[in-house]
Amino acid sequence: MSIFVLMKVYPFKIPKPENSALIYQEDIELVFYDKLHQHDEIQISFIEQGKGTLLVGDSISSYTTNDIFIIGSNLPHAFKSEENTLEKSKMLSLFFTSKSFGDIFFSLDEFEEIRSFFDKSEKGFRITSNQKEIKHLFSKLKEATKMERFIIFLKLMKLISSSEFEYLSSFNYSKKYTDREGNRMRSVFEYTIENAHLPITLLEISEVANMTKNAFCKYFKKRTNKTYINFLTELRIENACKILQKSKEISINEIAFNVGFSNISNFNRQFKRLKKTTPTNYRNHLFG
Repeated sequence: MSIFVLMKVYPFKIPKPENSALIYQEDIELVFYDKLHQHDEIQISFIEQGKGTLLVGDSISSYTTNDIFIIGSNLPHAFKSEENTLEKSKMLSLFFTSKSFGDIFFSLDEFEEIRSFFDKSEKGFRITSNQKEIKHLFSKLKEATKMERFIIFLKLMKLISSSEFEYLSSFNYSKKYTDREGNRMRSVFEYTIENAHLPITLLEISEVANMTKNAFCKYFKKRTNKTYINFLTELRIENACKILQKSKEISINEIAFNVGFSNISNFNRQFKRLKKTTPTNYRNHLFG
């Protein structure tokens, strides 16, 4: 079941409700909406419950309960919940644009202290401090009137702007996908996420994109600022991290092969490159 307040998310396009500048939405699902999509609105989301894979721009990471994300205008993204769970995921979100309240609203001197929010949102970012206070504000949104919701929104903007953060994507994505491009990239990402544990050749994935291998490699690099192989490697390392977080019994070798690596040396090398530590140390840090 999904509970949508004022708006339903569609791939790559969100219809703007008439006479509503600020959009509040609740998603309550066994599996979140996992299609790659983008929209004009900036998105502030609080994960009340759930965990899974988060794709934003050119980067793969994970999300879990109590995470807070800001995703900028037209920044491609997807939330893919962990499957085989009986526990529903819940995400609370606010959507708005820099022009929602008038062309110059956020340019007024009164909003100088939150101006950095919009620059940071272009790459997307995760909040790493003040989570408790932000969670408290989100809890008030559902029962609030539109006026009260607007006041809460301004408080959230102020608090988020002064919070510590980490970027979700490594570069600014200003290009809006056409429907054709969107469908192509969505197919590529979906196929990769579903089959990352298997050998995926460039020829195979280029056929998914309905392109020649050379054309696909150039196309993917231009739109994500990284090679497809690097993207696939990052996804596999994120999947390895999830297994490491769940169990201290599975061997490192088994994890490497389970997520799609055929060579343990390469797995260890790529893990250290991306996570700045070894798989063993990563797990020891979690379990002590």
